[in-house]
Amino acid sequence: MLVKTRGASLYGMDAIGVQVEVNVSMGQGYCIVGLPDIAVKESLHRTEIAIKANGFQMPRTKLVINLAPADIKKTGPAFDLPIAIGILAASDQIVNSIVLTQYLMMGELSLNGALQPIKGVLAMAIYAKEAGLQGLIIPKTNAQEASLIEGLKVFAFDHLTEVTHFCNHPESCEPFQQNDLGNLVKPALNQVDFANIKGQFQAKRAIEIAAAGGHNLIMVGPPGAGKTLLAKTSISILPAMNHLETLETSKVYSLIGKLSDKSGLMQTRPFRNPHHSLSAIALVGGGSIPQPGEISMAHNGVLFLDELPEFSKAAIEILRQPMEAGYVSISRARQTVEFPSRFMLFASMNPCPCGYFNHPQKACTCSPSAVRKYLHKISGPLLDRIDLQIEVVPVSYEELTNPTMIENSETISNRVLQARAIQTNRFKQRPEIYTNAQMQSYDLKQWAKLDIESAKLLKLAMEQFNLSARAYDRIIKVARTIADLDGSKDIQNQHISESIQYRILDRAAWGQNY
Repeated sequence: MLVKTRGASLYGMDAIGVQVEVNVSMGQGYCIVGLPDIAVKESLHRTEIAIKANGFQMPRTKLVINLAPADIKKTGPAFDLPIAIGILAASDQIVNSIVLTQYLMMGELSLNGALQPIKGVLAMAIYAKEAGLQGLIIPKTNAQEASLIEGLKVFAFDHLTEVTHFCNHPESCEPFQQNDLGNLVKPALNQVDFANIKGQFQAKRAIEIAAAGGHNLIMVGPPGAGKTLLAKTSISILPAMNHLETLETSKVYSLIGKLSDKSGLMQTRPFRNPHHSLSAIALVGGGSIPQPGEISMAHNGVLFLDELPEFSKAAIEILRQPMEAGYVSISRARQTVEFPSRFMLFASMNPCPCGYFNHPQKACTCSPSAVRKYLHKISGPLLDRIDLQIEVVPVSYEELTNPTMIENSETISNRVLQARAIQTNRFKQRPEIYTNAQMQSYDLKQWAKLDIESAKLLKLAMEQFNLSARAYDRIIKVARTIADLDGSKDIQNQHISESIQYRILDRAAWGQNY
């Protein structure tokens, strides 16, 4: 007897439908075909024990399981459930075939039949809705993320026996109550407040601009100046994610199995701070079966690279394309997948190997050639892609002991929200653009026009610092954000002037500043 159940296989960020065909015929032996990996092949052993442990009978005939289409690699243990249900249906221990064809079912089985959580349920739910299926049958642990997709029935269970009961008596079970996404999305909590950071007014201003326009930023300064603290505090002024951003980010974390069981989604913007020893593959993603890397895990959030020159050159330079495109493409012999990578890059670095070059109190022990070599670890093309380049100076004793009240994160966040609201209205006809930083050159002609005085000032800066065409665009984008923070419809001279100040590391001015 031939029985078909519905499953799905993960392919990059998406799920592809898989028909699990189970055939029981005369003969002996079990086999599974259709390009399964080792985890899928082992599914037969787990399934057999789970079936027997719960009072069901394993067919003592020839059992062939085909995962179609056969030209797509099937990975992971999540095929346990559709295989087990298919075996029980093919051996007449499940009699209701409607559930088998109308519901996508995936789940890992323990040897006692308990259902274990699986990865990529959000992508599977999206596929199920697009395929016109009635719903999903999944482990209860994954119910929250699956319920985020509206118009889809989610039946979540803890055990194989519960699934078999539902298959035989579908009217006896109620679907999982869907979440209200709007009530789940929250701003970041328990973050360091800007009011607790003394001094560093220029750095705070730069971070505010970066948060308002989605710009990349690099901070250069000695150890102990507060670069890391400033970067970590930045998350406290970023606005909450909208509906689409929440689903996009949650989808990435669903693929790697790091979503919260309680909410089923990413409730705050991610802040990723990987160690400088990570490989290029760990940063951008990859592997024999491509998985998202740190840049995709930072999607719609912040990727903070502390001590940027300490990262390998391969890791640093590989960032250039994803930063520009907003996604990373990973090619393998059998497949090419894309992962999203629309993140804000925050980076920090010392001015020299010892960290004290140009320090007001401490002497630098590095030679001039060592300083130049250290600074040149960051290539010009990468610097071109970093909108804001600032120097962070040590905080003086007077600033540390000054009792004057400092702006808190809530106050700064309100200005950021107002600037973001202006951008949302500006780009309402361009849903692929969220912030000023994402504008292309042709967008600047429409939304970032310069008056005569501003154009003259920018021309002077271009000639003096020998800036690239990409740096030209970056300056205008930052100026546009500064104007938005000021509530100004047009970019004015002072906006361009401030924006130029945030280009301290451009090649022509590199040696002059350090």
